[in-house]
Amino acid sequence: MSRRLKEALIGGALLGIICVVGAYLRSGSTASPIVIFSLWYNRVIIGLAVGAPWNETSRIKALLRGALLGLLVSFAYYSSTGFQDHISFVAGILYGVLIEAWLTRSKK
Repeated sequence: MSRRLKEALIGGALLGIICVVGAYLRSGSTASPIVIFSLWYNRVIIGLAVGAPWNETSRIKALLRGALLGLLVSFAYYSSTGFQDHISFVAGILYGVLIEAWLTRSKK
């Protein structure tokens, strides 16, 4: 497993924890464990998609790719909520960008 993929999976898992805490609080502590797990797992899958061994490209194109992958993957969760959880959908797009930004940061 490449370093890029490992970092992206860890990033997805960590961002997933932040996301599920927010979702749990937004639900008034009534979200089921299955819903919470599926949201967290969705974020891990975003990390998997973004962390794939993509060809080298410019940073802006990489960030746009992260946004697109975040959109595509989080759309699965969003559609399963009956298109009701707008915040989690938008967060998935942002998480794709954040993971890609972390992976393409300049190393000094």
